[in-house]
Amino acid sequence: MKKFTKLFLALIAGLFLVTLTACGSSSTKTDDTWKQVEKSKTITIGFDNTFVPMGFKDKDGTNKGFDIDLADAVFKSYGIKVKWQPITWSLKEQELKNGNIDLIWNGYSKTPEREKLVTFSDTYMDGGTILLTKKSSNITTVEDMKGKTVGVQSGSSQYQSFNDQPEILKNMVSGNSISQYSTFEQGLLDVKNGRIDGLLVDSVYANYYLKQANETNDFNNFKINYEDSPMAVGARKGDTELIDKVNAGIKKLVDNGEFAKISDKWFGKDVYPTK
Repeated sequence: MKKFTKLFLALIAGLFLVTLTACGSSSTKTDDTWKQVEKSKTITIGFDNTFVPMGFKDKDGTNKGFDIDLADAVFKSYGIKVKWQPITWSLKEQELKNGNIDLIWNGYSKTPEREKLVTFSDTYMDGGTILLTKKSSNITTVEDMKGKTVGVQSGSSQYQSFNDQPEILKNMVSGNSISQYSTFEQGLLDVKNGRIDGLLVDSVYANYYLKQANETNDFNNFKINYEDSPMAVGARKGDTELIDKVNAGIKKLVDNGEFAKISDKWFGKDVYPTK
């Protein structure tokens, strides 16, 4: 019996030491995504596959867009293949934190709130917010939105700006509230059908979408003076080596003229920030 008791206590002590060792190693270990990516030769990037022209699923089922071409070119220079993972945009930071994706790269606006959640790359494109209204509504200024209804894509920087800077629009619209949509197209449909009066959206996205749909003349659009939210790439907190590689890759494309070519393909001009 004594031998059994001693053996049992020895086993318990051994398990305790293993547990302590595991806890100690996990507390000091830091994830190094770049080394994992470099070894596997693949990286998973999360994107909203409806966000024309930044990254979207085309009619033929392929992923296309400015950010698609840009990220593919950056990682091609490192001999790494990109796996594009469609995600629900409102859950993007959670998908990143959970390790389901390695980067957020899809017209991702750099804001102070998001900087608390992710490590951002250098900005590679300026952004801005506009309000879309039906041409027949005669709503052409922010003041015209008094008592009106407004919508936005859930999880977007526009939704964040609406709440963070209420003096610009929130305080004047009906109920001081905003309708949220999973996609831009859903919100635009409600504008068309008169269910809401206006839709907050990124200017690049809206202008490209309406031009391609030949609907530019059907809508008013005017700038909303929220603080500018330039676009950048987001990685997990502390993933500095990966972000350094992204920054270096983009700079290389800028220097050799490839960035300008990709930009011209989608926008007819070079969108790299000059300031």
